[in-house]
Amino acid sequence: MIRSVIVGSGSALPKRAVSNAELAKTVDTSDEWIVERTGIRNRYIAGEGETTATLAVDAAREALAAAGVDASEIGLIVLATATPDQTFPATATRVQDALGCHGGIAFDVAAVCSGFLYALATADSMLRTGMASKALVIGAETFSRILDWEDRGTCVLFGDGAGALVLEARDVDETTADAPGILGTKLHADGAHNELLYVDGGPSTTGTVGKLRMKGREVFRHAVVNLADVLREVLSDTGYGAEDIDWVVPHQANARILDATARKLGLPSEKVIVTVDRHANTSAASVPLAFDVAMRDGRIKSGDLVMMEAMGGGFTWGASLIRM
Repeated sequence: MIRSVIVGSGSALPKRAVSNAELAKTVDTSDEWIVERTGIRNRYIAGEGETTATLAVDAAREALAAAGVDASEIGLIVLATATPDQTFPATATRVQDALGCHGGIAFDVAAVCSGFLYALATADSMLRTGMASKALVIGAETFSRILDWEDRGTCVLFGDGAGALVLEARDVDETTADAPGILGTKLHADGAHNELLYVDGGPSTTGTVGKLRMKGREVFRHAVVNLADVLREVLSDTGYGAEDIDWVVPHQANARILDATARKLGLPSEKVIVTVDRHANTSAASVPLAFDVAMRDGRIKSGDLVMMEAMGGGFTWGASLIRM
C-alpha cells in the first residue's frame, strides 16, 4: 500500500510582529476586546518585499532541510492560498523557480482557510497514483493586503505567514497499526453560505482585489458544527475513536471555536495545538504553521496520531488523519 508520509515541516513569518496594543493605536479596539473574543494577542504583517511567494519559499526551504530532501527531488508543489502574488501564473510556479526544482508539477489551490487540507488531499492522491514521489504542500497567505483596516470586527483577526510539509510516497504494510502516512481525509463545500465570509471583488466582477467581509456570529455557529461532524466522519472511515487521537492541529481562527469543537468531541484541551494567540488567523497557512510549531517543540513525535482540520469561506471544510 502506497501512503503519503510526512518527512519534514517548515514555516515562515514576516519580520514585523504587531501586538493588540500596537493595533489599538490605529484601530478602534483594545487588547482586552480582542483577547476576550478571539484569544489573539499578536499577529505578523508582511512588509515591503514580503509576499505570499517569498513566505512560501522560506517555509519550503525549512521543510526541505528538516526532511533532508534536496529541492531537485521534488516533483510536485501544491500551494494553497487566497492571496496569490499574481492572478496568474500560479504562485506555486514562483516557488518552484526560486527553489530550482524545474519541470515538475506546480499549481495553486483556492479553498481559503481549508485550502491546506484541500492541497494535502490533492498531493496525497497524486503521490499514491505515482505522478510524483516527493511533494511540497504549502499554505501561504498575505491576508493583511485584503483586509479593511477600518472594520475592527475583521482586521484584528488575521495575520500573514506560511507553512509547508514535505510528503514522500512510501510502500507501507497497512496491516501494521503504526504504519505512517495519511490515513484518511474528508472534504466538503457549500456555496450557499458565500455571503457569510467572502471578498467583495475579483478580476471577473469588479476588476479589483476587494476586501474581506464576514458575519462572525454565523461563521462561528457553522464552524463548530461542521468541524465536529467532519472529524467524526474521518474517525468513522479510519476506524479510530476520538480517544485514539494524540494531537489535533486545527485551523487557528478563534480560540473559542477551538474550545467549542474540542468539547463537542470530548477531547481534552491539552491535545489541541493552539497558536492563534501568537499568529492570529493566517488562513491556509494556519494548519501547517501550527503543525510545524508543534513538531519543532517536540510535542508531535513519530508514531503519533494527528488530526488536521479547517473551515473557510465559501464555505469549505475538511479534516485529515495522519500517522506520524
